[in-house]
Amino acid sequence: MRAITLDRDGAAPAARDDLARPSPGPDEVLVRVRASSVNAFDRKAAAGMMRGSMDYRYPVVLGKDFAGEVEAIGGTSPFRVGDAVFGVLMRPYLGEGTWAEYVTVGGGDGITRVPDGVELSTAGVLGLAGVTALDALDALAVRPDDTVLVAGATGGVGALAVQYARLAGARVVATARPGPATDFVRDLGAAEVVDYTGDLTGQVRALAPDGVAAVVHLAGDGAPLAGLLAPGGRLASTIGFGPDQHPAAVSIFGRPDRATLDRLADDVLAGRVRVPVDRRYELDEVPRALTEFSGALGKLAVSMP
Repeated sequence: MRAITLDRDGAAPAARDDLARPSPGPDEVLVRVRASSVNAFDRKAAAGMMRGSMDYRYPVVLGKDFAGEVEAIGGTSPFRVGDAVFGVLMRPYLGEGTWAEYVTVGGGDGITRVPDGVELSTAGVLGLAGVTALDALDALAVRPDDTVLVAGATGGVGALAVQYARLAGARVVATARPGPATDFVRDLGAAEVVDYTGDLTGQVRALAPDGVAAVVHLAGDGAPLAGLLAPGGRLASTIGFGPDQHPAAVSIFGRPDRATLDRLADDVLAGRVRVPVDRRYELDEVPRALTEFSGALGKLAVSMP
């Protein structure tokens, strides 16, 4: 089986073609992976930054997102062989990942069917970014006419967060550099754009003198962003800024339960949201994709052989 692996402590991610195909356990299905993506979590895992919080079981096959077909079933399952499925691999350790031709996935949360009309290439970039964006917006309880600041709006999670905040009826203020990045977030629905390389606080205060109702914290220092909240405002962070740092903050981890995955797929099918893809890579090109992650406008997609 072909895969992208870390073969030992300190090794760089590399392609291999000699791994054994996994077999599904009693509560698992075997998925023939057709598409995946590169997430911030994957970069951290590849760089060894998850050591201390997760066990690395070498050789570690990297990757969290997947879309493909059910190849085999290990026991009782709501899925059938041949079903098109997508989701996010959820394991408490790093070992068998989705940057591979095959992966075993639990039959409960973390996997659902791909509806007719949604391409596997789209489903493969949707899972982790989508559930993270939805969980953040749900935690913020965004209401119509709220002003919502999305810090880190140009990445995969940010692109979806901008769209979901706009769908909730909010006025979205997005952070982006001038030029193509600004055009990108405006096209997704941002009403206002502020340059995070300048006086971010001053720019936001000029747009919302009384503060913003909510902040989606995906990049940058959380403390000054929390200082931009209006009384009663809320901040949802994906990068570790939580209630220990500010009483209005909550940490978001992105939990891919089936209902959330189904909601994402339905929204994509109906055209309510889209998943912008900046670049596409073949499986063997993933090590290069990891080096090109920073600055991407949207997602980096991975296609399997």
